[in-house]
This record gives sequence, C-alpha cells and structure tokens, in this order.
Amino acid sequence: MKSVLIANRGEIACRIVRACRDLGLRSIAVYSDADRNALHVELADEAVRIGPPPARQSYLDADAILEAARATGAMAIHPGYGFLSESPSFARKVVDAGLLFVGPADTIIAEMGDKGRARARAEDAGVPVLPGSGRLPRDMGENLPGLGASVGFPLLVKATGGGGGIGMRRVDTEADLPAAVERAREQAARSFGDDGVYLEHFVAAARHVEVQVFGVAPGRVIAFPERDCSVQRRFQKVIEESPAANLPDGVSHGLRTAAARLAARVGYLGAGTVEFIVDAATGRFYFLEMNTRIQVEHPVTEMVTGLDLVALQLRQAAGEDLSAAIPDPPVAVGHAIEARIYAEAPDRGFLPTPGRLARLDLPALGDGLRIDTGVRAGDEITPFYDPMIAKVIAWGPDRETARRRLDDALAATCINGVGSNLAFLRSVLAHAEFRTGAATTDFVARHGSALLSPRTEEPRG
Repeated sequence: MKSVLIANRGEIACRIVRACRDLGLRSIAVYSDADRNALHVELADEAVRIGPPPARQSYLDADAILEAARATGAMAIHPGYGFLSESPSFARKVVDAGLLFVGPADTIIAEMGDKGRARARAEDAGVPVLPGSGRLPRDMGENLPGLGASVGFPLLVKATGGGGGIGMRRVDTEADLPAAVERAREQAARSFGDDGVYLEHFVAAARHVEVQVFGVAPGRVIAFPERDCSVQRRFQKVIEESPAANLPDGVSHGLRTAAARLAARVGYLGAGTVEFIVDAATGRFYFLEMNTRIQVEHPVTEMVTGLDLVALQLRQAAGEDLSAAIPDPPVAVGHAIEARIYAEAPDRGFLPTPGRLARLDLPALGDGLRIDTGVRAGDEITPFYDPMIAKVIAWGPDRETARRRLDDALAATCINGVGSNLAFLRSVLAHAEFRTGAATTDFVARHGSALLSPRTEEPRG
C-alpha cells in the first residue's frame, strides 16, 4: 500500500494526512467547493474536487469519492469519522473496486453500526443492555406509544446509523413520541443517508464511559484504558478524558472485559469503540453502541498510551500483523483531557456561528499539549459542516495537572470573527463537580446558567 485517499475533511483529514506522512504514504484529499482552500487540501500530496458544498453531493457521494480514487491511483481509502465512515455499502463498494478499506469489513459495520442489531449481539455476549427496541418500522402508527411505554419513559429516540448526538431526541411522554421519531428520522436521513431509528431507555444520572478496542486477529481484541465522555450538550461530547476518574472498584476492568468480549464475539478487526452508560449511583454499566471507526476523542487514548491509533489502522490495512505492536493490555501513563472548541454560541442554545475566522491564535505545543485542527486564520466556518475549530488535548502525570494545563491552553487561545465556546469550556473545567471527577451526562443541563456566567480566575500557586 503506497497511497491513501482520505474520504473526509477538517481536522480528522489533517490528522490522517500526518499519519500517512509518518508512514511514507502518499495522501490524497477530496474536497467540496466550500473546502477548495481548506487546510486538509493544502497538507495532502494531492487533492480532488468531488462536488458542491452540501454533504450529500460531496462527502456523502460514494461514487464521486471512488472516481477520485480511481483517477489518482489510490490504493486505500480511509473514511475518518462521520460521513461515510459507518456505511457498509460504501465499505463494500471500496473493496469491490479493488481498493483497501481502512476499517472493519462491511458485514461488521452493518451489524454493529445498526444500533438495534448491536444491542442484540451485546446481549448474546453477556453484556448488559438498557431496555429498548429494534429498528422501528416505518408504519408503526398507533403502536408507537405502546412500544415507548414498554421501553419506559424517559427514553431516547436514536438513529440506527448515527453518532455525535445527531438524530437523537429525548422523550418524556407518549404524546411527544411520534413527532420526536419523525424529527430524528429527518435528521438521520440528512446526515447519514439512513433514516432508521430505535428507542432506548434513558438514565438521567449516568456517566458516559467508552472503551477503545483494536482487533488484531480473528477472536483477539485488545481493550485500551477507558475514556469518560460525560460532559455533553445535546448528546454531543464536549470534554473527554482518559482514564475515567473515580470509577467504583472493578468497573474499569469490567468495562474493558465486556468491550473486548463483544468485539471478539463478532470477529472485529481494527479500531473501534464500545460505549457504555454507567449508573452513577450503583456503578452498574450498560452497553450503548459500538462505533466501527476512529473516534473524535481518540487523542486522549494516544496521549496516555503513546500509541498512534491512526497509524495502526493504516499498518493493518497494508497487511501488517499487529499482534506484537500493541501491548496487551495497554497501560495508561498519567492523564489526558480533551476539549472541543466549536464556532457556536453557548448562550443561544449552542447554535453554530459560521463566518470567517479573522483571528485564530492557538497555544504553542509542548509540555504535554497537543492540538488537532483543520482550520487557520482567514478560513471560513461554513454552515454546511460541523463547526469544530480545534481539539486541544492536555496530558499530565495526574488529572489535576492535565486539567490545569488544558485550562491554561484555552486561556491562551484567541478567536475573532466567529463566536466560540472557549469561555464555556473554561467554566466546565473550573466547576467543582468536574474538578472532583463527578460529572454525569446531565452536568451541562443542571449547571447551564452557572457555566455561562463569567468565571472567577483560579488561583495559581
């Protein structure tokens, strides 16, 4: 394998370009008209236009991406995350075209990417699941409220092929369920090209903890130190860290064991993530879903283990045996915390604030600091895609050092031209509940007004 086409954009495309460069592989970018001058286009060895700005006409156009691969002589395609990364039909088309797909087989993506089917496989593997449904038929009609009642309110309507909080709605009453299902279907269809949804019981006071896995051989899956992703707004992760703080005795081991067992049971190969809800009161955990791709928050795992997950993906796709390349189990050294900087207005319901980045000053790297970004000063944050500006990741020998380093890095960041969530992120990091490692998934909802208020600077000494 000598060349890789990156079927994505933004910071993840830039991240994959760097991994290709480190491995001596030729990187090929694709871009829509909105991204013709984007950073990932500049960094790649070659770039190909694939369509107009709307994602369905560009980054979700499998045929256009495959044509770009043929035209450039690409030998493999890395899908990144989002867009077509969890599309089994795209993975199959890549292989049928004689190319390598950097990810699991299309049959595995189909099985584990469909959240309802994945729940069934988790049950088969002895992994606890929350009450829920399978994929909802289009013609549920008057049977829908009864199904909701059997799952139990409050519940979530979730896209079967979704991720990142897209296509997800909380529902508290039977009367609100039909409209929530339709809205979730519409959003899922726009974002993933699949309007499938299912129902799942919602646990309010819970932690969202996930386990990075890597299948190195059939039946052999390595589980990494867990990540805590409990700080969310609208089911979108905002702060992630590894390892999780203050898990009850035995829960960390139980999560990793369950994740590895499930992935091995389905014959999973490559990088993936098994996500869980952990009941904050009891410590019991429940399977949520499996993401058959690299995650946005993968840098915190890389920071505490010293392993390059994207490079491992590429090496495996090239046919390398990784059995001796990953320690089993990988050990977390120190602590890492990641903050996602978005062009958005926290005081207006986190609405995106597209526009031109008149100024973007990011802190200097080093001393346990990493920054992943896909934009520069002068670039446009367009309304067509996710408005992420950068991910800032800080490592420290302990959690408090990592937290302080991250806060210092955010304080040194300057953004003009678009609104951002910088002040909100710093308020989260300074909050007593976060500082003690006790935040649950309703943290932002419970403390919203306090998190949006001007913060008092922490004493440094």
